[in-house]
Amino acid sequence: MSEHTALVTGGSTGIGLEICRQLLEAGYQVVNLARRPASLEHSRLHNFAVDLSDLQATRATAATVTEQFRVDTLIHNAGLIRAAPLEAVDTDDLDYLTRVHLSAAIILTQAVLPAMKEKRFGRIVAMSTRALQGLETRTCYAATKAAMIGMTRTWALELGQHGITVNTVAPGPIAATEMFHAVIPEGSEKLEAIAAGLPLKRIGYPQDVARAVMFFAAPENSFVTGQTLFVCGGASLGGLSL
Repeated sequence: MSEHTALVTGGSTGIGLEICRQLLEAGYQVVNLARRPASLEHSRLHNFAVDLSDLQATRATAATVTEQFRVDTLIHNAGLIRAAPLEAVDTDDLDYLTRVHLSAAIILTQAVLPAMKEKRFGRIVAMSTRALQGLETRTCYAATKAAMIGMTRTWALELGQHGITVNTVAPGPIAATEMFHAVIPEGSEKLEAIAAGLPLKRIGYPQDVARAVMFFAAPENSFVTGQTLFVCGGASLGGLSL
């Protein structure tokens, strides 16, 4: 049985749910912060309802969580797209995604840092995206997810001395997630075209991404920090628009 406790944002569906499942299988206590509870029942899974775009509510929930749990693993998976061509980009969407992707990450990390520093152990994993390399209609999404990498690399420099590693995972097209199928309908010809355009000739699945997260979160992986791992079927190799 693991002695570790992980806080996962957006752990109710898709990639986040699979991350929670794999953490539970590894023996973690798992705290899920999401707007609705996970569809997974387990004695070591604890759901806290919160809208991460509401920063005051996020601070309050973070305080409640850290009163009850000594979190030593933080996985900021929650995110959304708000797709639009440049002419239609709404800066309110940029503000919203900044709150969810960046501000919430800062608030939650600040909340769990005291326990991590006291333990001299911590794992922070943030979810970025292959789209940070550029993807049509993703101005706000790509911008905030790219900023996440700069932010976490900075944290890696600041926190390494405390035994805390900070890394990011950047998924490409991942099926069986609400966010992906909100843009690409399941079973559509576009989905098949995306798969055909990838070097590996298939779409990814939540399990592919969760395994990468588990690598960064593993206690034994203590000499990897400030890195970004693309889990994208080769979409990040260049010359592809996926």
